[in-house]
Amino acid sequence: MTSRTTNQADVIPLRPLPTADPAPRDLPREPLWRDLVGEVLRRERQAQGRTLKDVSEASRISMAYLSEVERGRKEASSEVLAAAAQALGLSLADVLALAGERLVSLTAARTRSRSRSLGTAGGHRSVRTAGPVRPTGPMGGVLLAA
Repeated sequence: MTSRTTNQADVIPLRPLPTADPAPRDLPREPLWRDLVGEVLRRERQAQGRTLKDVSEASRISMAYLSEVERGRKEASSEVLAAAAQALGLSLADVLALAGERLVSLTAARTRSRSRSLGTAGGHRSVRTAGPVRPTGPMGGVLLAA
């Protein structure tokens, strides 16, 4: 007589499941980097009036994969992002800076929503850093606060 045991693993969702508390559901979810980068690539491609096929050929990235990246379904490597950026006439730094700006904007909106739903005065929280923030590069330092 043998006992049959199935392999079971704990599944950790990438995005937290909704809680029973109704307030958090009203808040926008935390933005994912792949969504932001994909949004930037798609917005820039469309602003240039270019097709997915055109950018795919120019970047030597398959059209299916580039589409997945634009929709935030795939986490592209830095090489893939640099190739897509170059095909659009941008640098990798340009794409990342635009995605960073969008992240700051969404985070600020999310913080405002949270402070309204929690009823906090001003909604400000202290952000502690490991050390002094020093500007680097041509654009200076960026401090992200949530």
